[in-house]
Amino acid sequence: MPDNSSGHETGWRFWIDRGGTFTDIVARHPDGRLSTAKLLSAARADGEDAALAGIRGFLGLAPNAAIPAGVIDDVRMGTTVATNALLERRGARTLLLVNRGFEDLLEIGPQSRPRLFDLDIIRPPVLYERAIGIAGRVDVDGAIVEALDEDAARDHLARARADGIASCAIALIHAWRHPQMEQRLAELAVEAGFAHVCTSHATSPSLRLVPRADTTLADAYLSPVLRRHVDRVAAGLGKTRLLFMQSHGGLADAASFSGRHAILSGPAGGIVGAARTAQRAGFQRIIGFDMGGTSTDVCLFDGRFIRRLDSEIAGVRLRVPMLAIHTVAAGGGSIVRFDGARLSVGPESAGADPGPAAYRRDGPLTITDANLRLGRLQPAHFPALFGATGTEPLDTAIVEERFERLAAEIGDATGRTIDPRDVAEGAIRIAVAAMASAIREISTGLGQDLDGFVLHGFGGAAGQHVCGVADELGLTRILLHPLAGVLSAYGMGLAEPAVLREQAVERTLDAAALAELDTNAIRLEAEAGAALAAQGV
Repeated sequence: MPDNSSGHETGWRFWIDRGGTFTDIVARHPDGRLSTAKLLSAARADGEDAALAGIRGFLGLAPNAAIPAGVIDDVRMGTTVATNALLERRGARTLLLVNRGFEDLLEIGPQSRPRLFDLDIIRPPVLYERAIGIAGRVDVDGAIVEALDEDAARDHLARARADGIASCAIALIHAWRHPQMEQRLAELAVEAGFAHVCTSHATSPSLRLVPRADTTLADAYLSPVLRRHVDRVAAGLGKTRLLFMQSHGGLADAASFSGRHAILSGPAGGIVGAARTAQRAGFQRIIGFDMGGTSTDVCLFDGRFIRRLDSEIAGVRLRVPMLAIHTVAAGGGSIVRFDGARLSVGPESAGADPGPAAYRRDGPLTITDANLRLGRLQPAHFPALFGATGTEPLDTAIVEERFERLAAEIGDATGRTIDPRDVAEGAIRIAVAAMASAIREISTGLGQDLDGFVLHGFGGAAGQHVCGVADELGLTRILLHPLAGVLSAYGMGLAEPAVLREQAVERTLDAAALAELDTNAIRLEAEAGAALAAQGV
């Protein structure tokens, strides 16, 4: 299995997946040996980031101790920081600049109605704090229809900056082809003191204003939050080379990593790891089944990575290349409850804090607890990370007590005697059905026959459920890699640095257009090559 090392490295290499519940680390020793570690992602008592804590643990350093220069060759990470900021709406305070009269552009959006018959329409909140319409516009040929009002723009920018808004997104009509007004507004925003400025022609150079503006806004909203996390990790590593996994499956150096490419940073590492390990095992067609503590990600790989350009995540529309991953809210931390009429699992998760009941933090019953109750999890083989000292094993006694109480509650409601083990088994069946349904959605739901596919299970909780999912789907072959529990982290080590470039072209398709397309392709390839060279590739 190639690990993308050139053979001359003499230091450590760390491949890390920072998930919502656990941070997984695969460490490549200077002699080539691989070791793994799994830490809780929740805030630590010593204030140290989980990834840095794991690295220092391998190096035998005290918490927050300086990492000696030259000891580590590189660190590769996937992170959920941008995803969580989007889900929880904890991004940067952002100003949106658009053409005058288009201030409500993104509130209206594309006017799609995914839930056509809902009487109470609840739209997700927009990401910007303030939308300002600026006088200034060009037509489709670049001719000035209305001159840019720079004085008004300066005034609006100064007021927004004075109010504490530090990030700015700029999206103007026809800017993908004629970006001059956007470029000038960006200059004015920098002069006004905005720390982060995104323009639509640079962020998403494509036709259609709404998706271009959506993507630019998301980048301006997420990148400052992501940058703080990246800078904190980079500061802890000193001059060590730091790369991050992007949503399209390629790596980027820390300086080039942006919010719009970070949404699926962690799951993308899992797909790369699943694809590469499956190919080594002789399988070209796999279903990736990545079950973690918070959610389950599923994907297809048929010898090539499947990407999509348009996505909607947490109610936010994005036009950016991403690996085609479908996520369902069923993970080891999915909460098991009885509402008086039926047993349900999720979509709420216990996360890492408080975590499942077994984690000794007074958490709720979860799928992890159900597996513990049925003996599918053995405390002796599970990391002892719990309790006040962070060194205690899973608490089986509290799990047994909680399931007995839940069984009694169900028995009182139904008038039947319920075995607690049957409750745990029922919860797992519900979770398995949800995960199998997600796989059907990306396969048979899109006309893809699953005959000949192998179910490749990975993630901390996949091993306990992969057989049930395979039975539900009628699959006969399962693949579990020796590093299945940390395969997303391992995938960081198998990935390659990559840069994607795109450019919209709008013209009549004729011989001259084909020549122009060839010219554009050569230019984009040169730009991407230069970007990789700038990253030291």
